[in-house]
Amino acid sequence: MDIKASALGTLKGAFSIFEKDLNALPPEVFTRCFGGKSRTVADIVHEVNMVNDDIGRNMRGEPMIDWPEGWITAPENLQSKPEVIEAFRASTARILELVDGYTADDLEAKVTTEHGETTRFERCRFMVLHVWYHSGQLNFMQTLLGDDGWNW
Repeated sequence: MDIKASALGTLKGAFSIFEKDLNALPPEVFTRCFGGKSRTVADIVHEVNMVNDDIGRNMRGEPMIDWPEGWITAPENLQSKPEVIEAFRASTARILELVDGYTADDLEAKVTTEHGETTRFERCRFMVLHVWYHSGQLNFMQTLLGDDGWNW
């Protein structure tokens, strides 16, 4: 298996579908709290970006951030659909550039996370899993709005 091609391919695929899900949502939903308890689309994307950036730091050997307590919420300057999508694109571009710069051996190299030792490749796999998880949340929001179609 070509792990570099696998890492890049799965990251690109997950990022692409997530962005399509974002584009399918109407602008007013990006700050809407469904049911009074859910996070907004902007909040979810901000968390995805933070996780991507933190994993990028970890993969580069830099210290990881101390995560705040409670739910991650989007800052004031990340509330509109265009702002949210642009921030997501910037975050994913940074990750894809980082991973593309690694060799297969680099991706198999060990890194240490808050959960112990793993590889850069496994960190990529976690990012894919994390994005897919939140993509499911976006899909659920779409159905609450009456959109039960595949927007990919």
